[in-house]
Amino acid sequence: MDQGDQSRCENCIVRQFNSLRAMSKAELKKVSDSKVTKKVKKGESLFEEGDKLDGVFCVREGVSKLSKLSANGKDQIVKLANKGEVMGHRSVIAEESSNLSAIAVSDMEVCFIPKDSIIHTLNQNPNFAVEVLRHMAHDLKEADDVIVNMSQKTVKQRIAEAFIYLKNNYGENDEGFLNLTLSREDIANVVGTATESAIRIISEFKKKGIIKTSGKKIGVIDEKQLQDLIEGF
Repeated sequence: MDQGDQSRCENCIVRQFNSLRAMSKAELKKVSDSKVTKKVKKGESLFEEGDKLDGVFCVREGVSKLSKLSANGKDQIVKLANKGEVMGHRSVIAEESSNLSAIAVSDMEVCFIPKDSIIHTLNQNPNFAVEVLRHMAHDLKEADDVIVNMSQKTVKQRIAEAFIYLKNNYGENDEGFLNLTLSREDIANVVGTATESAIRIISEFKKKGIIKTSGKKIGVIDEKQLQDLIEGF
């Protein structure tokens, strides 16, 4: 199978991770004929909070941060969208402006699927509609977890949890550093604290031998200590 065939929605393994798996072969072919595949460089924006979206973005490669601007002008990262995830479906289905911004935290390849293709299939295919609802319900559950973490866990606990999440979900390289490199500001925005506080806690973790750093790169040395911190020991 050549590169062109692999990028077709009906042949793409990425769709197995999202609601597109509920589409029929014919529906996938229509989506594939209408979609546009694009490369997005690290730091580039896919869409901004308040944008009216004309379609959804399916992540083929890379990672995007989904964030919301708070009243004090600080970004709160609410989710990291990985390979296989669909971004923007809530805004498209609700016909509302986007509630979040999406910015690439690594080089990405995404497929843009026009709104008409999604809405038409929702109206015609109940299995697809159920899959979309399941994914939206999962997003709501994740949002609930974020709210609970913010209110019940300390900043140290949230940073420890973030490092374990990054290790478990993105893995480590041969040198023992996390494969996904986030800036100190991004780490602060994930856990909901000031950048200065995140830098101070990361430095403390390093001095205690829990993690190691090299520039922006971070590696987990003692996962058990991080887990103990999360559990309040």
